Amino acid sequence: MSNDKNYFVLKGGNPPQTQITTTRAVFTNAYAVLPKGTMMDIVTSFLPFWEKTRLWIIARPLSGFAETFSHYIMEVQPGGGSDKPELDKEAQTALFVVDGEITVNFEGKDHIASKGDFIYLPAGAKWTLKNNGAGIANFHWWRKAYEKIEGIDYPDPIFVNDADLPANEMVGTEGRWATTRFMDPNDIRHDMHITIVTLKPGAVIPFPETHVMEHGLYVIEGKGNYLLNQDWVEVEAGDYMWLRAFCPQACYAGGPSDFRYLLYKDVNRHAKLSFR
Repeated sequence: MSNDKNYFVLKGGNPPQTQITTTRAVFTNAYAVLPKGTMMDIVTSFLPFWEKTRLWIIARPLSGFAETFSHYIMEVQPGGGSDKPELDKEAQTALFVVDGEITVNFEGKDHIASKGDFIYLPAGAKWTLKNNGAGIANFHWWRKAYEKIEGIDYPDPIFVNDADLPANEMVGTEGRWATTRFMDPNDIRHDMHITIVTLKPGAVIPFPETHVMEHGLYVIEGKGNYLLNQDWVEVEAGDYMWLRAFCPQACYAGGPSDFRYLLYKDVNRHAKLSFR
């Protein structure tokens, strides 16, 4: 199935000297908002063993911030990539391509991924990533240390496209609020989920969700008003939100297009009883 969905592609750049500095960026003890305008050339990073690649690190484990995961926005030039992309054997990998094409070699087999493709690789996997295409490749990369449980196997790898998956309607919403799930929610092997949440124009999350999972939300299409703790914040495609565990959240989709965002959450494990 061809993919005709819309995904925001981060381009970087730097604002002119005439631009005012007031933005929607905010960092609190309960949540953070990184508008797309904060993700400029000056805040990019580089990684060991990656060629012709820069990235924006928009979440990382940090006391009082993202405690379970990191989230990168990767930009790989033609001919770039890495033969040693992941240096942590405990880290599991999730990738979502929004533009261009990448070739992921997993266990000796090439997998070509393009717009809308999602890839999950378990911790300890042997993989490489190259941009063999003619244009820039732009993709999201989530990393989380896998919480291994004795008697439970590692999850299987996943190679799938957003366009090939159903949007699971939330009960009682007549399709106005739906979730595309890249991992099987009944598969206890997974300790994190990556999904795409879709709200039709005017649709709502009609109550303040308050739960143990922390969230990372990257808006890939549309705009909306999001309740974060006690504050209503207007967000649009390209903006990122991080929500601490138990931070109340709800939203209204603003239209005129669908309001869609990539969502990370930690799942299926006991609550830790200490910070050691």
